[in-house]
Amino acid sequence: MATRLGGFRLARILGFEIRIDLSWFIIFFLILWSFSYGVFPQAVPGLDTSMYLIMGISGAILFFASLVAHELSHSVVARAKGIPVEGITLFIFGGMAHTRKEAEHPGDEFQIAVVGPLSSLAIAALLYGLVWAGGPLGWPDAVRVVLQYIAVLNVILALF
Repeated sequence: MATRLGGFRLARILGFEIRIDLSWFIIFFLILWSFSYGVFPQAVPGLDTSMYLIMGISGAILFFASLVAHELSHSVVARAKGIPVEGITLFIFGGMAHTRKEAEHPGDEFQIAVVGPLSSLAIAALLYGLVWAGGPLGWPDAVRVVLQYIAVLNVILALF
């Protein structure tokens, strides 16, 4: 299904249409490439090239799932404040919730704005917890490194 931004419908989550703009593929493949051929081979040397590619795909998917969660949190709070949200579009610079109107009260605007970074910090905390727990559970370094890098990216997303 085509959208105003030239993308297509990916899914419907919590009643919000999630769309991907075609520009999103540029950043997806840049992240995939940098993870698979730069970041992960340096972080966990000695693995097979196919394992780095699996790590890169996993990391890129987890990162974009984090972006969707970040945008969903904005959308859920906006809807709770009576602001209609048409959907969310992922594009080269991240994501954007499409609302039909602005918040009427500064407190509502603040809550809508702050929940995204808070959700990213919560995701980072969860991922760091998994990294920490994965050591004693014997999880492979490859799994823990992917989770750790996505945790770091969520902290950066929260600050951004």
